[in-house]
Amino acid sequence: MQRRELLRLLATAGATPLLAPLLARASEDASWQAEFEAPNAPWKLGFATPPGDLPLAPAEVRGRFPDAVAGTLYRIGPAGHDLGGERYHHWFDGDGMVQQLVIEGRQVHHQGRYVATPKRVAEVRAGRRLTEAFGTVPPGVEPPTSADGINVANTSVLPLQGEVLALWEGGSATRIDARTLATLGLKTWRPDLAGMPFSAHPKVDPDGTVWNFGVGSSQGLLALYEIAPEGQLRRAAVVPVADLPMVHDFAVTERHLVFLMPPLVYDGARKQPGTSFLDAHVWRPELGMRALVVDKKDWDKRQLLTLPAGFLFHVGNAWEEATPKGARIHIDYVRSEDASSVFTTNRELMRGRRVTSPEPHLTVATLDLGTGRATQHALDFAAEFPRIDPRRVGLRHRSVVHATQLMKERPGFGAIARTDVETGRSQRFVYGPQAMVEEHVFVPDGRRPGWVLGTVLDLARGKTVLSCFAADDLKAGPVAQAILPRALPLGLHGAFVPV
Repeated sequence: MQRRELLRLLATAGATPLLAPLLARASEDASWQAEFEAPNAPWKLGFATPPGDLPLAPAEVRGRFPDAVAGTLYRIGPAGHDLGGERYHHWFDGDGMVQQLVIEGRQVHHQGRYVATPKRVAEVRAGRRLTEAFGTVPPGVEPPTSADGINVANTSVLPLQGEVLALWEGGSATRIDARTLATLGLKTWRPDLAGMPFSAHPKVDPDGTVWNFGVGSSQGLLALYEIAPEGQLRRAAVVPVADLPMVHDFAVTERHLVFLMPPLVYDGARKQPGTSFLDAHVWRPELGMRALVVDKKDWDKRQLLTLPAGFLFHVGNAWEEATPKGARIHIDYVRSEDASSVFTTNRELMRGRRVTSPEPHLTVATLDLGTGRATQHALDFAAEFPRIDPRRVGLRHRSVVHATQLMKERPGFGAIARTDVETGRSQRFVYGPQAMVEEHVFVPDGRRPGWVLGTVLDLARGKTVLSCFAADDLKAGPVAQAILPRALPLGLHGAFVPV
């Protein structure tokens, strides 16, 4: 089959593209909205729906933010969870809201705006859901006819050439004005790529080259993208992958693209009317955790290795070294024993319930391309949302910044950590029992150790707080904090853009 025909099939796969990583079963006989409103759980504040956009407002700043973090932190996540008295059944089904935190010394300003996707605009106008989401099938809706018809733009952001791209799993990126946060429309890299899945975790090489992928589950096709630093598409193609699973994140090295593929595999026979996309997935541990390694220069050169079965959402980084028999790749990622967080944990949040799943652990794997052998070892603490110094993407690194310390009384994490993936040594700052920790990013500062910047939802205050730490001394606590005048919906990923 020719490349253009593969692209056409992938782009028109509307009913079954891979969406966000967290999906859920539909339940037609329960009022999720009533259940969410009933229990007295303070943490539900993070999953409430803002009634509209959040206008520009100043924060209360304590201390002074370093010069290196003068700029803008963009964050995004699902925020529009309920409409017309009906509530989505999975956290990641919610319409995306992009947050902008402008930082300048002793001043921080915040605004948040819903991404005005065609889906959201039509549904808000109608006052109800019009189409199924891949974690929820609201009663009386029509099945999707295209991927971008259900695009919620809620997973991550990519600053690129003066704009911000709001990213999602199943379809196009959405262009956002970097200053006003106004929605500018879908990003089409090339006419024949319109509607193609463009995933939520692109990687940016130190030279500015952007790499990304997209998954067409029902066709068993993996799309690959290479984008120049100036924002122009260099290459795009699709490659066939047998038993293609949910893939949310990947890694790059100097010479390779690396995909860790958990054994959560799409089964088209299960996708029936009224059935969510998640219901069409099967856990097949006999497949193991497959590692697909693709040559950056020649995408036809691919190698498959196998690790023990497990599940992942996020990758920290990967790098490679030469050996007499070939390259050896080291990759760190956050591993869980199974996919119960997809099927249960992040579903039950939408009705105000906390359900635990196996702890995710920061795990380091070695892929020996010369021998075909793959090994791994897990570090002994919970972790999620791993981020590294952006200057080290694809290169040898030591430190990973991540959330840690799962909380017993509520969902999420209570601390931020910086861990040496080679020695296992880690330092952390514990925010306290009333904080829900979100992703933190590493901000470089020349030859200095750099800074760690991120948000938490402070349940005691009922507000979101932005904190900045010295990267080499997290345990000393924040050097500066900005208390926003409002609580933001708990988000997923973000990116910092310096002045």
